Amino acid sequence: MRASRSLGAIAMAALAMGVSLQACAHNTKPARDISSQKMTTAPMKPGGSGIAVQYRIDGTPESGSAVPVVLSFDGITDPAGGTVKLRPDGGLAITGSSGPYTLPAGRTSTLTVQVVPDADGIGYLHVFTTQNGATSATSITVQVGKEPSTLPASSGLKQTPGGDKILSMPVK
Repeated sequence: MRASRSLGAIAMAALAMGVSLQACAHNTKPARDISSQKMTTAPMKPGGSGIAVQYRIDGTPESGSAVPVVLSFDGITDPAGGTVKLRPDGGLAITGSSGPYTLPAGRTSTLTVQVVPDADGIGYLHVFTTQNGATSATSITVQVGKEPSTLPASSGLKQTPGGDKILSMPVK
């Protein structure tokens, strides 16, 4: 009996997450149907804010050109709501406000921010969510240009005449 109630609660929560609601913060666009557009779910850490963060980069980031980053927030249970602050790093700039934005309790909120990379490479958009006095951080990677090349695979562990094992790696 308890299992069927738990399963019902999980099904209701999944249904609620799939429903797009209007954005809550000023300077945001209304929520689009995010269920048809692939979003990346950020990992949640125990003891954090408990706010689920999903994100998507719309378009191909180019140096000097704004690219939209769509953020979705869910799991706001504090009756006072939650907040989100944004901080660019590694050559990114945010056009417009970096927050704080208010997230209403019991609703999914969507926020679209424009970031401008200043050069090729990797930049980060740090997203800080807070509710019930706990804060979580999510870092979104914005890659401009080619992905950095990976090192060739090593040949594995080698053993010295003395029996020590060595992992040899190429140096760049």
